[in-house]
Amino acid sequence: MDAEHELTAFVREVVIPGGPDAVPRIEPRHCRFRLAADLSPIHRWGIFADEPIPARRRVIEYTGARIDRDEVARRSVRTHLYIFWFGQQGALDGAIGGSGAEFINHCCDPNLYARVARGHIHLVSRRRIEAGEELTLDYRIVGGAPLRCRCGSPLCRGYMNKPWQPS
Repeated sequence: MDAEHELTAFVREVVIPGGPDAVPRIEPRHCRFRLAADLSPIHRWGIFADEPIPARRRVIEYTGARIDRDEVARRSVRTHLYIFWFGQQGALDGAIGGSGAEFINHCCDPNLYARVARGHIHLVSRRRIEAGEELTLDYRIVGGAPLRCRCGSPLCRGYMNKPWQPS
């Protein structure tokens, strides 16, 4: 492949997906409850419950293109990342083939948690979630510079990174 086609493929496959103009689309087959996308007070878009969700229920599966560590690094040039690590072996890029869960925002006191089983990532309710409430997840980012948090929770730790634990 010549340099021009390689650059075009890079832009099409890496830069454009999930860009600033991406609009959330919720894939109903990956949801257990009615959900809606709307503008979020936390950041850009968010996903909201369209009906009450009981505690300890699978809400939505996080889907996307399966990629390895090298591909994650390659795609990290994007302004908006929708990468969800499911272990040392790899990650899902929600910008490609995402269920809508990639637009769930971070919160230091989230109403969802992730359960990884047999290569699937299910987001499960920590407590009852009311209709109209934004779905949130603690990103617990590992490594890199601290990323400022905008969740507004009284329990906000100020950043989206995983809390530091002394050894």
